[in-house]
Amino acid sequence: MSQPATQPARTSQPNVVLGMLLLVYIFNFLDRQILSILVEPIKDETGFSDTQMGLLGGLPFAILYSTMAIPFSALADRTSRSKVIAAALVVWSGFTALFGLTHAYWQMFLARMGVGVGEAGGVAPSYALIADYFPSTHRARAISVYSLGIPLGSAFGLLAGGYIAANVDWRAAFITVGLAGILIAPLFLWIVKDVPEPVAPANTPSAFWDTIGETWAIVRRKKAFWLMALGAASASMIGYGLAFWFPAFLMRSFEFDLQEASRFVAGLLLSGGVAGILASGILADKIGKKDRAFYTRLPAVAFVLAVPLFAAGILSENPTLAFFIFIIPQALVYFWLGPILSAVQHLVEPRLRATASALFLLINNLIGLAGGIYALGAFSDALKPAYGDEALRYSMLFGLALYLLAAALLAAAGPALRKGWVDEAG
Repeated sequence: MSQPATQPARTSQPNVVLGMLLLVYIFNFLDRQILSILVEPIKDETGFSDTQMGLLGGLPFAILYSTMAIPFSALADRTSRSKVIAAALVVWSGFTALFGLTHAYWQMFLARMGVGVGEAGGVAPSYALIADYFPSTHRARAISVYSLGIPLGSAFGLLAGGYIAANVDWRAAFITVGLAGILIAPLFLWIVKDVPEPVAPANTPSAFWDTIGETWAIVRRKKAFWLMALGAASASMIGYGLAFWFPAFLMRSFEFDLQEASRFVAGLLLSGGVAGILASGILADKIGKKDRAFYTRLPAVAFVLAVPLFAAGILSENPTLAFFIFIIPQALVYFWLGPILSAVQHLVEPRLRATASALFLLINNLIGLAGGIYALGAFSDALKPAYGDEALRYSMLFGLALYLLAAALLAAAGPALRKGWVDEAG
């Protein structure tokens, strides 16, 4: 357990901690998403189908990423959140580098599972550490800043992967980014310190599995938890699917080369993605103080607005026009991150935050990450007889209905969130 103290004494500067967590999260998504820009080079070498690549991109990673996050987060809640995050960074970076040395499909599958095991220890403890360092009135925007790791890491992964693959090969891309992540782990551990917690009450769980059991007993009774988790999972299913298949769509439908596709998607992420995440965090903290339901209503409205705009971009035949159309929905579909992930921190007391986040991510990622990438790939293969080389375009288009399902679930979660909100001092 963390050192006892009457009041939490911050041992690092909050903004410095947030900056280091963001850096680690950038590597998290860089290593996770680099596969998306390298789908076509890998297929050219191996002859894998879209279904096989979709399976490789989601399921092996998601199974262990989702399930192992729970024990790793309980470990972080009971020991050291910063040490668990640093160890996770080393593991997932190592397996990313190892992927570059694989040849057979089963070797790639196991390497992606290893990346999932490592990343399981990174995200939920980071949410909890942010909640330790930032008061509730600023927490949504702090989590939004942390969530910038998604578009930044994805963009850098696309740019680095595309450049290295075009100038060396796709294997060198995995090895390079994996080794870079390992090198920053000691720096993270040196800078980021845990916040000592108050002396635990007498009824605090004393066993590792008791922490998981107590957290589950709380969240399973809260309607808001289920509606937010299933809503986020629906959005993540199409969101991860689009993120993975977008470069391939550009190469097939617009005849982009590898680097053109990487620059196109990176540009969307660095403009629309960054703007959407920051705006949602600021709005949630500002308006959510008046009504907690706003934490779920904001992303619900954003998803509804995003669907027709995404559809217009996907159906466009002009890549320049499509880029400018895509910027707005690319921002809107990130509106859930800051508000929803902040709200999850308020469903339990502080000492259980990492475990609660892991349970939320279990649902989100098993459905969203494992299902979305595979489903769009398999649907693309199924549509080929009717649409030929444009099958992926229509697979993405039909999948947008999942954003409407997410909007309905999150809109319904608002009243339940008001009832389930756990207030705290400061």
